[in-house]
Amino acid sequence: MNGLPLGAALPATLPDSAGERLAALFDAHYARLYGLARRLVPTADDALDLVQETFLKAARASRSIPSGGSDEEAWLVRVLVNIQRDRWRRAAVRMRYGNETRASSVVDTDPEAALVAHAAVWSALDVLPPRRRAILVMRELEGQTVNDIASVLGITAMTVRWHLSRGRRDLARVLKPFGDTDDEA
Repeated sequence: MNGLPLGAALPATLPDSAGERLAALFDAHYARLYGLARRLVPTADDALDLVQETFLKAARASRSIPSGGSDEEAWLVRVLVNIQRDRWRRAAVRMRYGNETRASSVVDTDPEAALVAHAAVWSALDVLPPRRRAILVMRELEGQTVNDIASVLGITAMTVRWHLSRGRRDLARVLKPFGDTDDEA
């Protein structure tokens, strides 16, 4: 067929009618999906992977695919685009995390600066009211979700978000003198 073996995209557990429908979808829409994928990704191999993942999702959700040529195609295109969009998001997070890691490693090379920063943050946290401080520590340092914090503290998620917003603003105000380097120039 058009570069992707049909058997590779079919799980062994599909009933004959679902397998036949998936084969028909593949025959009818592969060229369109591959062309779109090729324009979305840098290499032909990436495009093949994207199309294959699209048909794997179709195989897993064969009952949710609408009937009719244009509706089927629209559903498959939407799945393909969503898969690629998720890949872009993951890549952006990895890039942002890599940049943050590189930036923090620059700070880590100066142990004195790291110690001063650590002391400044903890001193700033001490200024906050206890609940706000606890919420900031749970979210920012321990990585707990807003819903988990709300559950643990017996408050609403909205209240947790409010405390996070106010706490971050308060911390920024308290830490502002530590970040100003204009006076040194």
